[in-house]
Amino acid sequence: MSLIKFNNRNRLFPWNNTNLKDFFSSDDFFFNDNFFEDDSLMPAMNVKELEGEFEVEFAAPGFKKSDFEVTLEDHMLNVSAKKEMKKEEEKDDYMRREFSYNAFKRSLRLPETVDNMADIKATYKDGILKLNLLKKEITEETPKKVIEVI
Repeated sequence: MSLIKFNNRNRLFPWNNTNLKDFFSSDDFFFNDNFFEDDSLMPAMNVKELEGEFEVEFAAPGFKKSDFEVTLEDHMLNVSAKKEMKKEEEKDDYMRREFSYNAFKRSLRLPETVDNMADIKATYKDGILKLNLLKKEITEETPKKVIEVI
């Protein structure tokens, strides 16, 4: 069994982030945040290869089951989630409005050994989205046939 923990550092920009961060550094508050170091845009992901299936886990706390969309097309697994919250409070002398928006999208190219036609089991419990993808039955390769040229 193998376990791969996804490291999403430098996922937004493939070049060295230090140089880009230095370019934007100034006394201006807008550029003095940790935008280039923030890993909260993508959930952590684990992939396990088991005997007859692959198990993919996403750490996505705070979502509901209905917030997720999981699709499979041409050996490409797409997982996305979107959550929006709006809250308004009106009193005699003030009004308070709050909102939040959280979303992500991940796409994974699946190996040819994944059975695209089989059902994918998806469960969400305790902030972890777990997908179980069945493997295809591996058939023996046909032996090499030598053809005589005459």
